[in-house]
Parts: sequence; structure tokens; C-alpha cells
Amino acid sequence: MAKKLGIGVIGCGNISAAYFGLAPLFRGIEMRACADIDIDVARARAKEFKLRAETVDDLLRADDIDIVVNLTVPAVHYEVSRQILDAGKHVYSEKPFVLSVKEGLDLAKRAVKKGLSIGSAPDTFLGGAHQLARSLVDSGKLGRITSGTCHVMSHGMEHWHPNPDFFFKRGGGPILDLGPYYIGNLIQLIGPVKQVAALATIPVRERTITSKPRFGQKIPVDTPTTIHALLEFHNGAAVSFNASWDVWQHGHAPMELFGEEGTIYVPDPNFFGGTVRYTRRGDAVKKLPKWDHPFSVPNQKHAIGMLANYRAAGLADMAIAIREGRPHRCSMEAALHAVDVMTGILKSGETGKFVAMQTTCERPAALGVKEAKALLAKTKK
Repeated sequence: MAKKLGIGVIGCGNISAAYFGLAPLFRGIEMRACADIDIDVARARAKEFKLRAETVDDLLRADDIDIVVNLTVPAVHYEVSRQILDAGKHVYSEKPFVLSVKEGLDLAKRAVKKGLSIGSAPDTFLGGAHQLARSLVDSGKLGRITSGTCHVMSHGMEHWHPNPDFFFKRGGGPILDLGPYYIGNLIQLIGPVKQVAALATIPVRERTITSKPRFGQKIPVDTPTTIHALLEFHNGAAVSFNASWDVWQHGHAPMELFGEEGTIYVPDPNFFGGTVRYTRRGDAVKKLPKWDHPFSVPNQKHAIGMLANYRAAGLADMAIAIREGRPHRCSMEAALHAVDVMTGILKSGETGKFVAMQTTCERPAALGVKEAKALLAKTKK
């Protein structure tokens, strides 16, 4: 097998720029081609990042493409990933992996039959902050995690995204769009979920776009935008998860986990970095000492300052895992379990009943400093 696996991308929208721009940070992968339903969009991205533009069919037939990254809209994730597998390529999907457990199980069956691997974003839980939190949880200093709270609340995407329609259709909403970051991190910190319950509402049935170029256009809302969920984990922990696009401001922390011996304050799982704080019993809250994790280092300038962004770390880990014959961290099993949790939350919101999970998974392997540095094309000192 070649030293680097060739990567092709289907879907050249907003998020593709992050993958194309950050992939060169990592060893084991090389971006080679991109495709889009609109060939002009693919050509523009190809020119920007010095790749070749292909039709979807030609990309799936290309001999130099080993893994295809599925960056299409959520409603067609299953269909496109199925095409990728049927073409004999490994697939790495943007979140959410699929929109139903049935779809995920079908993809898993196809992958096994062909000896292929499936991976899925998000990979932010591989960030230095979240792996630091993982190390504290695994150390036992907090005792068993017994409960927690998560909050991701804002006033939606129509204020900044140029084409926000899909956020408010089936496959969108704060649970399926932002939930993967939170639920993925909870799975890696605590483990799999046993059952869920939720209240879900659509407070506003029509949104007004205030971003360009479609300022003033109206879009219908077809999925819940305010959800209050409860998650019971197999280890006995009970965690509340509140997700909303109907909130202008709030004062809640992104994630707090409460253990038998203390509390940990985890930064926003939507990002790789941030400050991890904790307390033991009645002691004062303090920051965990910084460690030399490369995925904590700010590397991109944003409106709010320099941030750590290592998107494609999960893709690189998958490529190297394929070569080494080991499980990859952004696994199909964990991604499908997260889908099970998220769709269970939405189902509970519709029925008013607790929903038991159909799937389970192992916690992804921790990504310590040494393992993270080994994913980089050039080891940082």
C-alpha cells in the first residue's frame, strides 16, 4: 500500500475549504481531487487548492483515490456514502454520519462485504482540550462520572450562512447539526448511552435570512429547534442536554461533568482547544495544567482571535489505521451510536416516551500527546 492514501472529496461547499486547507498538516493522506453536483463549484475549489476537478462518477472510478470524504448535505449522506462503498472506496463522512440507524447498518454491511472502512466526523474530541479532559476522567481522580449538563444554544444559522435552508430541514436542527460534537465527546468521556428522553419544539415556523446574498428571504422550519433531552448512560450517569436555535443569550457552560469525587468543566466540544477546569470535593476550581498536546495549539485566526483547528485529524487517523490494521478513533460504530442517540432524542420529542438505544460502541482510544504528534506530517517541538 502507498505511503499516503489518496483522498477525494464529494461536496465542495463551505466546509470543504477546512478539509483542503488543513489536510497537509497530517501524514498518511494526500488531497488529490474533488467533485460536486455543480462542476463549476468543483473547478473553483480545485483551482483554489491545486487539485483536479472531477465529476462524481469519474472521482469514484479514479485509481489514485483510496478514501472519499462525503461533504454533501445531511439528507444525502447515506446515498452518497453508499455509492462510495459500492465503488470500492473507503468513506469518511461529515457529520451527521446518516439520518437513521437503518441507513448506518446498511452501510456497515456493505463495508464489511467489501473489506472497506467507514469513518465520520466530528473529530474535535481529538483536540488537546478534550483529550486533557479524558486523561483526568480516566485517572479516576473524579471518581465515577454520575451526571452532567450540556448546553449549545444560539439564535440559529440564518444570520451568517449564505444558504442556511438545510439547517432547518430534516437532517438539520441543533440536535443533528451540533449534537454530534457534544454526544461524540460524551461517548469518548463516559461511554455508550442506554436510553434517552426529550421535549422538542419549533417555536418559530419561519426564519428570515439576514446574511448575504439572500438577505430578507424567508425559509420554513421543518425540524425542532429547541430540545431539552435526558441521556442515561450504561455506566449509570444521567446527563441533561439542552440544544436550541431560539436563544439570543445565556450563561450556561458548554459541558460540566459531575463525578463522585469532583467536577470537570469541559470547553465547547465544537472546537479542538479551550481551558479545562476542575475541582475535587470542596476545593476551589482550578485550571488543569497545560500539556504539550499539538491539537491544543492555536493555528487559525478567527473573528474572536486565534483558535486551534485540526479538522482532518480523524481522517488522517483513519488512513493510518487502515495501513496499520487497527481501529480508527472516528469510527463508524461510535458515529452510528451517536446517530442512534440523536434520532432517539427526536423520536422521544415526538412521542413523549423514553427511547432505548438500538446500538452500542466502545469508547474511542484516547489520543495522547505522543499519538497526536505521530499524526502530524512534521512533528511539532
